[in-house]
Amino acid sequence: MGPLAGLTVIEMKGIGPGPYAGMLLADMGARVIVVERASKPMGIAVPADKDVHSRGKASIALDLKTPEGLQTLLRLVDGADALIEGFRPGVAERLGFGPEVCHARNPRLVFGRLTGWGQSGPMAQAPGHDINYIGLTGALAAVGPAHKPVVPLNLIGDYAGGSLFLVMGVLAALLEARQSGQGQVVDAAITDGSANLMSGFYGWQAMGFWQANRECNMLDGAAHHYQVYETKDQKFMAVGALEPQFYAEFLARMGINDARFAAQMSVEHWPALIELLSESFRQHTQAHWSGVFEGSEACVTPVLDINEAIAHPHNIARETYIDVAGVDQPAPAPRFSRSTQGLPRAPQREGANTIEVLQQAGLSDTEIEQLRSVGALT
Repeated sequence: MGPLAGLTVIEMKGIGPGPYAGMLLADMGARVIVVERASKPMGIAVPADKDVHSRGKASIALDLKTPEGLQTLLRLVDGADALIEGFRPGVAERLGFGPEVCHARNPRLVFGRLTGWGQSGPMAQAPGHDINYIGLTGALAAVGPAHKPVVPLNLIGDYAGGSLFLVMGVLAALLEARQSGQGQVVDAAITDGSANLMSGFYGWQAMGFWQANRECNMLDGAAHHYQVYETKDQKFMAVGALEPQFYAEFLARMGINDARFAAQMSVEHWPALIELLSESFRQHTQAHWSGVFEGSEACVTPVLDINEAIAHPHNIARETYIDVAGVDQPAPAPRFSRSTQGLPRAPQREGANTIEVLQQAGLSDTEIEQLRSVGALT
């Protein structure tokens, strides 16, 4: 069983970072109950389902606009350790399950709130997406070539700055609740999280090691020894030969004996050295270069797409990827020395576990049928 076995988390159905946070908690053994707004098919079905973020969870469909549906949710809150939601500030309160209502019933509940801009501030009610959040916190401006920022998928904001900080906050609050006996609200703003991810760069800037402009720094594409190079077959190799000993190994494996490469940290020489290395890498295929650097300490690897990554020997040996109901996907992470997570359960269709969840919450068959008759179960 995972290390979070015994914890019950209610996840109010949302998109992107909220479901990913719920998946992480479920992967670690928590019982995650997703409250759907409807049981109508939305492209999520077993076994052909593709919604990886729904794995390992139970699904219940409630109409929260009915008094009976809301009261059913609050009965689930009574036995939960945490609730996570990703609505705009004030929506949960308007629907009738805000923190005050939930804490009146369950004082130990950790109420996790995930938004783009946070629960306060002049932009709290503004719509937005990952690209907007990282645009406002310096992260987007730091990624890409000198002439234009590049969108780094929605990893920095939604998932790293949002989901991961929400999960960390919820787990921290759960630990604190064991001492105090009281729950609290976790205000996880994607802007706060993505800003926090940039903390190291502020330190480097203070020390004079970092400039705000792109392609001016060692880690942003300016350095020849921390760079991506195209190969003969239009694929790529990733070079991360930062330390002197790794850099020396890199040059040796490349067969370079050129005095111009001796001054690794001479910034003024970096553009010319990038051109020289680009010419060298274009002479051979990715497979050739992968063979050249295999087993070395040069810190050079092929750049693999998401399908190629599954077939890499290291990832196979680590079982980094798994198959759940016919869908290839990353395995739960991290791993534990004693707690065994096992293979996640395939995602369920909307409302598939409604009866099971309600019975486990103590509702009788008669009560469940009454809820169905008044339209509270959708």
